[in-house]
Amino acid sequence: MSKTVVTDQAVLNALRAVIDPDLGRDIVSLGFVKEVRIDGSSVGAVIQLTTPACPVKDQLRVQAENAIGALPGVERVNVSMTAAVYAPTERAGGLPGIKHVIAVASGKGGVGKSTVAVNLAVALAQSGASVGLLDADIYGPSIPMMMGADEQPEFDGERIQPLFRFGVKLMSMGFFIEEDRAVVWRGPMIGKALQQFLHDVSWGELDYLVVDLPPGTGDAPMSLAQLIPITGVVVVMTPQDVAQRIAYKAVLMFEVLGESAGRPLPILGIVENMSGFACPKCGAVTHPLGSAGAQDAATRLGVPLLGVVPMDPTVTVAGDTGHPSILLDPDSPQADAFRRIAGQVAARISAITVGGSKEACGSAGASPSLAD
Repeated sequence: MSKTVVTDQAVLNALRAVIDPDLGRDIVSLGFVKEVRIDGSSVGAVIQLTTPACPVKDQLRVQAENAIGALPGVERVNVSMTAAVYAPTERAGGLPGIKHVIAVASGKGGVGKSTVAVNLAVALAQSGASVGLLDADIYGPSIPMMMGADEQPEFDGERIQPLFRFGVKLMSMGFFIEEDRAVVWRGPMIGKALQQFLHDVSWGELDYLVVDLPPGTGDAPMSLAQLIPITGVVVVMTPQDVAQRIAYKAVLMFEVLGESAGRPLPILGIVENMSGFACPKCGAVTHPLGSAGAQDAATRLGVPLLGVVPMDPTVTVAGDTGHPSILLDPDSPQADAFRRIAGQVAARISAITVGGSKEACGSAGASPSLAD
């Protein structure tokens, strides 16, 4: 009997059975499949995503391997998952080399906004993305302590060189002021400082620049919205009703800022921090700050709930010792929550980048595919 010959078209037809769970469409027509390699009974394929942090990456790979492996004549399968984060088509006023700016905001202090910003940045870097973290909280910079960085950045005669920790480039006002000094500045001075941190720092090529904004609705978010195009905003809140109401005001503020800046400021979603506490002895979960507040807020505002981070004392220890909790205890529920949040944020950014469709992580529109 003659041996079955595997063809490129047969592989592509098989991969049409792999459906993106968010889109309900197959990965071939979406343009995800970039290459098919056939060597006798061995078949390889390359699937390219628009972010290495895609939350369904492993699911798509397994389904693709199974689909190809079911073809007659195929004995070995190798599916490679790659990613190429790309910037929106229109980058007027953008920062050279920086593809996406993610603002992390909160309506009030004390909700763990900086903790979320730090762990989001590290989680994105762990996925393989190039990431920067800008501490825009001029009055109370906490990123240096939380990232274990206390030295002063170098100046090469033209630009400031960011520090580097845990795979993330860092910049903060905390690197330039004495620890026991307070920053007493008016609004215009904050805007000027932010402008310097954005344009006079040698950020290089970044997929994502995470900006930790000060709490509230003051000068820093207004200045940032005017200075550069923000890809999207992550709003951090705690579960109680009062936090929900304040978070709602923060979302409205960004809508107003977007209108005044003449470009949209999409809300990527809401993160609920300090959601519940699991007893280390019996495992019972209690909710000292209430429950489902962020879900209610997300439903009311019509934005996604990106994730829920449970309470844990190690999160505080991590911040105080300069080791993000996602690294201090990578197997903890908190670390898992931060990784999931990073995946959701990356997926939302991909959807915005490809033109506001529901597309999540695939590379539709990024580069030619075999289906073109």
